[in-house]
Amino acid sequence: MIDSHAHLTDERFAGEVDEVLARAHEAGVDSVICVATDVEGSRAALALAERHAGLFATVGVHPHSAAGATPEAIAELRALAAHPRAVAIGEMGLDFHYDFAPREAQHEAFLRQIELARELDLPVVVHAREADGDLVALLREAGRGSRGVLHSFSSGRELLETALDLGWYASFSGMITFKNYAQTELLRLVPLDRLLVETDSPYLAPVPNRGKRNEPAYVALVARRAAELRGEEPEVLAEAAARNTRTLFGLG
Repeated sequence: MIDSHAHLTDERFAGEVDEVLARAHEAGVDSVICVATDVEGSRAALALAERHAGLFATVGVHPHSAAGATPEAIAELRALAAHPRAVAIGEMGLDFHYDFAPREAQHEAFLRQIELARELDLPVVVHAREADGDLVALLREAGRGSRGVLHSFSSGRELLETALDLGWYASFSGMITFKNYAQTELLRLVPLDRLLVETDSPYLAPVPNRGKRNEPAYVALVARRAAELRGEEPEVLAEAAARNTRTLFGLG
């Protein structure tokens, strides 16, 4: 299995990454994509990936930090993306739930990063929260010729279908194990060859670990629940999700 989205540079993993990755390996997780949320975090994710086999990194600016996606920051991301362990641009996107950055700045950061990804022929990792309409418009405007994944998908059908029409992927996290999860229909809508699984560690720990710090080993619980909800064999889904992750991120 592969955990397609984890924040291992988060302070909650400080001093424990070796043990966390050892537990992941014991659980059958061969690789992890360490996702960055700003320029400093991008450097840290790459440094971590240099020290651990099976660990890869993204470089990008999260919508919460969108005001920092200046031309100078984009130039630095371009340089960082040349690193052999860098596999995507992100985490980028729109978040209108918290609105920690002005919406205009979020739009601009999204467009700058998707343009950078196209320039470098890299996929994008997209965060979407309560911004479906704007993201649909942005994807229709600027998404052609790009590839990417809607991570920890919890949005609506129109955004999902728009992304799938572009050839993108959708990734599902521990939310699908929660008792109040109500999007099984959309989980089933994603073709098996476009589905990824993730933990979004240290957030969104799946049941029975909900409320605790999440970690990559728990992606097995996500894959098992996804298979159950979709009516598929867990081994088949886990293998497909790993294959899809390798394809999207060019892991070989």
